[in-house]
Amino acid sequence: MRTKEAPCAPKKPGRSPKRAHIPLVLAALAVSAVLAACASGGGSSGGPRRSTNLITADELADYTTFTVHDAIRRLRPRWLVSRGGGSPTVVMDGARMGGIEALRSLSVSDVDSLRFLSAADATMRFGTNFPDGAIEVTSRTN
Repeated sequence: MRTKEAPCAPKKPGRSPKRAHIPLVLAALAVSAVLAACASGGGSSGGPRRSTNLITADELADYTTFTVHDAIRRLRPRWLVSRGGGSPTVVMDGARMGGIEALRSLSVSDVDSLRFLSAADATMRFGTNFPDGAIEVTSRTN
């Protein structure tokens, strides 16, 4: 004789465990999208946006008693970081001055602008032998 087994308890209606996390994932995506939109604004400082490859006379105005090397160290320190074992070549008004040590002998008060050029850009502009890029110095004309 066979005995009847009790039927399985009916499943409670609701979400399956696999789908329970979907609202959390959607909420996390929404929050990250809002944060990314806020973070990329960039213009909230109220001032003009700085170029990472250019230092203008306006930026240099607060550093007139400094050497060019010291001003770059404060404003764009990444320009002075060694790349591949070398450092950028300094070019002033089209003439090659040497390595970044040459910046120590230049006064900010004599400079109109400074521009960092990648190795490819420096080679296109000045010719070969700029494996670590160049810092182009444009002097003031009075």
